[in-house]
Amino acid sequence: MLHREEIICLLNETAFDIDEYWVTSGAAMVLHGIKETTRDIDLGCTSQMADKLESEGYHVEVLHDGSRKIAFSEQIEIFENWIEDKVILLEGLPVVSIDGMIRMKEELGREKDLEDILLIKEFRSSNR
Repeated sequence: MLHREEIICLLNETAFDIDEYWVTSGAAMVLHGIKETTRDIDLGCTSQMADKLESEGYHVEVLHDGSRKIAFSEQIEIFENWIEDKVILLEGLPVVSIDGMIRMKEELGREKDLEDILLIKEFRSSNR
């Protein structure tokens, strides 16, 4: 399981351009302070970044909607143009907003995402 400090360290090691990617899902929840840990790091990225990673030989899977999923490392997966709402900076890293996380998890609709939505909403209401 990855804690906040490990997420920050791993993402800083990638040296990705902060205008080309954003942190989503569980890692975003950790960076927002909603959860303590996450299993992996999911990122969204621009098509330009996806093109670059594909040209560098990273494994790419084309998803049903035509976007790409890139296996960057055992701990980091990157999804082309996967974003709702806006990106904010936390710890110097681009992270999807809380409203964006809710929308993205609603779209996925899995049981674990619905549980995360409840956590996010509890966090938001207790921090107003």
